[in-house]
Amino acid sequence: MTGIILATVVVAGAGVIVGFFLGFSAEKFAVEVDPKEAAVLDVLPGNNCGGCGYTGCAALAAAIAKGEAPVNQCPVGGEPVAAQVAEIMGVSADAAEREVAFVRCSGNCEKAEDQYEYQGLMDCVAASQLPGGGAKACSYGCLGLGTCVRACPFDAIHIVDGISFVDREKCKACGKCVAACPRDIIEMIPYDSSYAVSCISEDKGPKVGKVCKAGCIACHMCEKACEYDAVHVVNNIAHIDQSKCVGCGKCADKCPKKVILMQNVPLAEQNRAKRAEAAQA
Repeated sequence: MTGIILATVVVAGAGVIVGFFLGFSAEKFAVEVDPKEAAVLDVLPGNNCGGCGYTGCAALAAAIAKGEAPVNQCPVGGEPVAAQVAEIMGVSADAAEREVAFVRCSGNCEKAEDQYEYQGLMDCVAASQLPGGGAKACSYGCLGLGTCVRACPFDAIHIVDGISFVDREKCKACGKCVAACPRDIIEMIPYDSSYAVSCISEDKGPKVGKVCKAGCIACHMCEKACEYDAVHVVNNIAHIDQSKCVGCGKCADKCPKKVILMQNVPLAEQNRAKRAEAAQA
């Protein structure tokens, strides 16, 4: 019995000493956290998606508190979160332009040709390492195996009819799908873009036509139709300068392959209506 009591006293005493030491160390070596950093972290979404360019929300909060990142750096939180962070930091929140992911390919199962039947991992990166860069005959086209789908933390992108499709309202512009795509066919465009070119093939027209019915053939008709110098064909592919585009839709109307797609439907339709009224006046 004496041995048990002695062991109990020793263990209890050791516990007290260790507890005292830990408490002293915690106070002595405590890292002081900036109250603003904690407050900013509290209003950030907590997705830790990395779309802001930092490793996670905690790293972004620290950067904002130190003045190393703007208050509107979080693409997921958007303007509402930026406004809260700005209030915490005591600065004004400049509204950041909302962006959305756009898949620059229209080569679905019906329009795009295949070189062979693919049987393997459902992964675009793995398929792109095979002969020919994958089953799709167009070496620029979407492989449709869902690597971008699995990369998206917001369920904003899915495979539809063999190619990736972005739900514009769910997309938070975190950029993970862009980084995941081995063919670099996903880009970020302004949410308010009226039209965008859904092809990146730099092959010449005849070659494009052999592998896809929905590829840009560099005919320059869109370029000629644009009155605002917003559309230019460079390296056999049409590009739209969104800063110049007024959303009139003339480029899309003239495109024989219909690869210039309407994006912000309400805005595009509004611009089309204005254009029709002007034509009748």
